Amino acid sequence: MWFAILGTDVPGSLDRRKSARAEHLARLEALQAEGRLLLAGPFPAIESEDPGPAGFTGSLIIAEFPTQEHAQRWADVDPYVAAGVYAGVEIKPFRQTLP
Repeated sequence: MWFAILGTDVPGSLDRRKSARAEHLARLEALQAEGRLLLAGPFPAIESEDPGPAGFTGSLIIAEFPTQEHAQRWADVDPYVAAGVYAGVEIKPFRQTLP
């Protein structure tokens, strides 16, 4: 089943994001290689592709896992969690309707 993983950043997370980004992306690329990643990306803090020092307010990942518990375990060891980027992470089942 698909699950939406919503990470909410702590204030001033940009430097932490930058330091953990390569490891974070590597995990997403692994999901993609397995055909289990629908989409992933950050929420810019301002209306801009490159928010600069304004940074980001969080991230959305939609990926396939056998159960919500598996999705939670995967999210719990994300490099952004370890680096203190996220104040919290929420996991919700997701059913794709379109496209």
